[in-house]
Amino acid sequence: MKSSIIKEGPERAPHRSLLKATGITDAEMKKPFIAVVNSWNEIIPGHIHLNRLAEAVKAGIRNSGGVPFEFHTIGICDGIAMGHEGMKYSLPSREVIEYTIELMVKAHQFDGMVLIPTCDKIVPGHLMAAGRLDIPSIVVTGGPMLPGYVNDKYTDLISVSEGVGAHRVGKLSDTDLKWLENLSCTGAGSCAGMFTANTMACMTEALGMSLPGCATAHAVDAKKTRIAKETGERIVEMVLENLTPKKIVTFKSFENAIMVDMAIGGSTNTTLHLPAIAHEFGLKLSLEKFDELSQTIPNLISLRPGGSNFLLHFDRAGGVQAVMQRLFSKLHIDQLTVNGKTIGKNINELVIVNPVLNKEIIATLDKPIHPQGGIAILKGSLAPDGSVVKQTAVDPRMHIHSGPAKVYNCEEEAMKSILAGDVKPGDILVIRYEGPKGGPGMREMLAATSAIGGMDLLGSVALITDGRFSGGTRGPCIGHVSPEASEEGPIALVKNGDLIEINIPERILNLKVSKEELKNRKAVLVPPKKEVTGYLAKYQHSVHSANTGGIVN
Repeated sequence: MKSSIIKEGPERAPHRSLLKATGITDAEMKKPFIAVVNSWNEIIPGHIHLNRLAEAVKAGIRNSGGVPFEFHTIGICDGIAMGHEGMKYSLPSREVIEYTIELMVKAHQFDGMVLIPTCDKIVPGHLMAAGRLDIPSIVVTGGPMLPGYVNDKYTDLISVSEGVGAHRVGKLSDTDLKWLENLSCTGAGSCAGMFTANTMACMTEALGMSLPGCATAHAVDAKKTRIAKETGERIVEMVLENLTPKKIVTFKSFENAIMVDMAIGGSTNTTLHLPAIAHEFGLKLSLEKFDELSQTIPNLISLRPGGSNFLLHFDRAGGVQAVMQRLFSKLHIDQLTVNGKTIGKNINELVIVNPVLNKEIIATLDKPIHPQGGIAILKGSLAPDGSVVKQTAVDPRMHIHSGPAKVYNCEEEAMKSILAGDVKPGDILVIRYEGPKGGPGMREMLAATSAIGGMDLLGSVALITDGRFSGGTRGPCIGHVSPEASEEGPIALVKNGDLIEINIPERILNLKVSKEELKNRKAVLVPPKKEVTGYLAKYQHSVHSANTGGIVN
């Protein structure tokens, strides 16, 4: 056991003395030491219940003869950070979370760890740490929030965000907006649709890094508590087996995860997080792989924000394992998972328990919701290194569209213009200098997209940015444009009125301006100046482009 280095031999008497100061007994010194890495805090709804899950995990560890030691990581709520400078800190927190775990685990020589994250950057940060440290590890994601219910309809956070736009143009009363505000977010858990938090939980299960059923088991469901306890029991077995993340997660595992991502219509942020996670596992995952699999894997479920179903419906229909059962002929079923069984074995056990899975919620390969997967990668003269769109959430009328550019150098400029009524049908909004370096921090544009949605303009107005979009975004919203404006990519050269061509079926994003004109514009380009201090200055200096996953040196 790795922990032997801190607790065995006469020379470790001082170490044992310190451990005994925490209440550890001589008998416990002989058992595996397990880190319980908890992102619990009191401000993120997705995290407020994680202390309870941690207690279940620790009970499971003790049941199997291990000794748990809990410590915490930070977590940022994207929803609360949205629409102001706070969002600049969200993506950069991913690596801080990873480094925090590395520091604690390396310093204290734990034998294994259970990771308990929820929400957008926290789950990727924990998975990145698992790859970097490569000690026996297993993840318990915190689970979705139950949907709200307002005016005879299920609602979620995006309902509230789009309600702001509807209220602005007089389509929603003060009272109705207040009802949405009060009733849409119902308590503990990650927001109730297939937004980034729940997408990454599904990716964790598809990678084989959490127990079957974990991703969609809701925060308030006793099933989640049982999974947490079983996870604690399993980690001790994994330590004894020396089953580490790099023995579980391979390039084929990432292909499995992307196939599931395409089938569920997951957040475009997976194109940032999965490559960054792969990097820590010593693997390279390109944007092209997402597009390759998107063209062969159909979308099988209509989930918010692009559809009408919520995570509650998805969970009751069988969750990730049911989707993988549909994809059985496409997946690498020989890939190992944390329970010591292969993907194929887990799926077969699911079918034995429930042979008639819900086909109304989760479609079949022969009758899919959409013939292609949720994400498309667009390239062209505006995005030579690529851009990302959730194609299944785009109105078919906007799959092929050309229109004049309206250019903004930050999200605040765009929001002011949108709410002032300056945006007209047919416009293409370009929001730049919001990339990983330019932001810095690559902010999400949920405020802008929700305002457009609330004004019923998503069928006629497109948004393009070198920043990114929330997992809750729907409509013709193209993000991750690379190279970004701060690296003098073509998006920095766009002027008001320039014609932009979008063709999602052909994977095209072009700026219809001559090369000579662009060369002349580049020669006189003067980027806006931003004062950047503190951690963001360090991040800006070391972060790479969005098409690499925004990895940090």
